Amino acid sequence: MPFNIPILLTWLRVALIPLVVGVYYLPTHWLPVADRNLAATLVFIVAAITDWFDGFLARRWNETSAFGAFLDPVADKLMVAGALLVLVQLDRVNAIIAFVIIGREITISALREWMAEIGARKSVAVSSLGKVKTAAQMVAIPALLFHDTLFGIDVHFWGEILLWVAGVLTVWSMFYYLRKAWPVIKEKGGNL
Repeated sequence: MPFNIPILLTWLRVALIPLVVGVYYLPTHWLPVADRNLAATLVFIVAAITDWFDGFLARRWNETSAFGAFLDPVADKLMVAGALLVLVQLDRVNAIIAFVIIGREITISALREWMAEIGARKSVAVSSLGKVKTAAQMVAIPALLFHDTLFGIDVHFWGEILLWVAGVLTVWSMFYYLRKAWPVIKEKGGNL
């Protein structure tokens, strides 16, 4: 396993996931609800920043690796799934939208793995649509974790709107990837 700053940042993101979830299990007398929301929001934002920063550094310093390419999306998906599950438990996110987002991530990850096995991974390479979907999620989730007003703005309301936008983009991007992969699925599907 290679060890460099981008991979270290990815591991940091993985390590931050339990903090986002765990802060809500602290006794209330240790950390009031508003402080939990703020702590979880800040930890999630730091994790989201490492997501951008590790990829930027890996490309800039030419330190990309197969392990980093594997670990980075796994960390992203764990971070989003963990936060969404907490938000469902806190009754801040509808379970259906969480299921759609998490289900899409599992489906596309499995599709990419299968396509890589048959040498057609480039057919389902990350698209700009997927990046916009991720950006919407990465703004919506901390807004929903924060769950309060900021400078007179109802952050939770806008987080809900953005999460529904992310949900629509999630379904759209899933069909986009499946459509791109469909010729290969038709050709190779019978030879599984």
